[in-house]
This record gives sequence, C-alpha cells and structure tokens, in this order.
Amino acid sequence: MPITKATLADVPELNVLVNSAYRGEESKKGWTSEADMLDGIRIDETMLKEYFANEAITILKYTDDNSLITGCVYLEVKGPKLYLGMFSVSPVLQGKGVGRALLEAAEVLAKQLNCHTLTMTVIRTRAELISWYERRGYAFTGEIQPFHAHGRFGSPKQLIELIVMEKAVV
Repeated sequence: MPITKATLADVPELNVLVNSAYRGEESKKGWTSEADMLDGIRIDETMLKEYFANEAITILKYTDDNSLITGCVYLEVKGPKLYLGMFSVSPVLQGKGVGRALLEAAEVLAKQLNCHTLTMTVIRTRAELISWYERRGYAFTGEIQPFHAHGRFGSPKQLIELIVMEKAVV
C-alpha cells in the first residue's frame, strides 16, 4: 500500500507538497487551491517538525511508484475525535483517487486509535470541496469558526469562515 506514516525525514518533501497544493501558481493546476483567498505560505518546515514532536499527531503520506510523496493528511487525536487537516494532493494528480485513499486510511487509523468521529474544518465558500466531502459521508455540524487569526496558515485576502464537518467512524 502506498500510504504510510510520514517521518521527520519527510519534512522537506511534505513542505513542498502542502504549499504547492494550497498556494501559488502551482496550486491553480488543481481544484483545491486557496491562492485567490490567502497570501503567504500554508506551512513551513519548522511547523512540520513541531507536528512530529507531538504524540497526538500523525501525518500519513501517499507515495507514488517512484517513492515521491504525492499526498498527505494531518491527523490529531482530540479526545474521542480524530481531527483531519492539511489534506493535500499534488495539484496535477487531483481527481485520481489519492485523496479518497488518504481519507479511507484516516478512517482506519481513527478506529485503531479508538476515535469514533473524524472532524475537519473547511473554508465555508468552498462549495465544490464541501460537496466532495459530503459524497464521502461528511456532514456540516452547524458550527462555524473564524479563520485562524494567528497568521500561521497565511493572510486572508477576504473574510474567511470555516465550517466544521464530521463523519462517524463505524
């Protein structure tokens, strides 16, 4: 299976992948770009290294036949829930099943960790992305959160709100 746990050695490659999936011109080759909504980078190597130092966090990576990381997902145990974030697929490979496989692997990990729910936040205006998650069993909880004010994930070019979506893991 091409999905395994990422390690500290993967930080440089993960950094490039995540930023290419969310920001800049490269991200516009896919359909999940945030480049028109946010300035700045999505992540940096320091932040990624902090994630690997936290026992509650796992990053799964999807590698291709040449061992290149083409997708990843951040998973953090938060009580009985597993928070899913930093969900990234190489822009030129979006729509080819990488994301679906990563979501399925996240569900397997949730069960292993005794988490009964996968939870995530999605930019409220991203209707196509929300629909994609809904087709995979996620539902809007009704909760709306402000975008992260600390600036760690970029600077909004407009008002951004996040909706909380969840899926029961059975």
